[in-house]
Amino acid sequence: MAYIGKQPVIGNFVKLDAISVVNGQASYTMQNGGANFTAYANVNQFLVSLNGILQSPTDSFTVSSSTITFASNLQTGDVIDFIIVLGNTLDVGVPSDNTVSLAKLTATGTKDATTFLRGDNTFAEAGGGKVLQVLTATDTTERSTSSTSFVTASNTLTITITPSATSSKIFLVTSGTGYQSGSSSKFTIYRGGTNLSTASENELVQFEANRSSIGMTFLDSPNTTSATTYQVYFRNSGGSTTNLNPNNNQSVITAFEIGA
Repeated sequence: MAYIGKQPVIGNFVKLDAISVVNGQASYTMQNGGANFTAYANVNQFLVSLNGILQSPTDSFTVSSSTITFASNLQTGDVIDFIIVLGNTLDVGVPSDNTVSLAKLTATGTKDATTFLRGDNTFAEAGGGKVLQVLTATDTTERSTSSTSFVTASNTLTITITPSATSSKIFLVTSGTGYQSGSSSKFTIYRGGTNLSTASENELVQFEANRSSIGMTFLDSPNTTSATTYQVYFRNSGGSTTNLNPNNNQSVITAFEIGA
């Protein structure tokens, strides 16, 4: 920031180390924490008390580097009560332990015990992408359809999960076995009444062989904290029958909630 005239001195106020008077001596070394003190801009920053009386800068004392010099030699019995420096130029010092509260930080975001301060000066929850919950369901009932539209065939493999945040994603994994007598079979996953596939024929997996393993994965963004149901749907391409869980083999669906 630009200033008209002299720029204000900013920073921490410092009380310097105590100085013992030496009879017949006018100059003394100023120290802070045992180290020579030079972090000031001019003599007018100093409050100096001698024998209980505040001294006038320049008239009663001067400063140069880490040395303070009184206008006359001090004598036995004189006491330098304190030396306080008002505002170290461009030096705010090191804050004492436990003196900086969350309210003093400029970072944005929620500041509490569940968040941390990121390098971009924002607070965020730790562990983005972590698994928040896992649910799984199985089905061993043989189900079949000759429909050329996606159906559930009397309640195929299904699972319901309630996301803990609208920003969560749901990672779905299914496995099972399918069988058909001819043509091709297609399988997909629905969220409620919405097919998650965006393929040209709306399937997540297709097989042509008589018997095949069926595995599907999908990362969904339901954007809700309400109970959400996912279910396997299947169909036949026409002219034959598609079976899921032939001979009562087991199929499995697992839903992972992934934190944002």
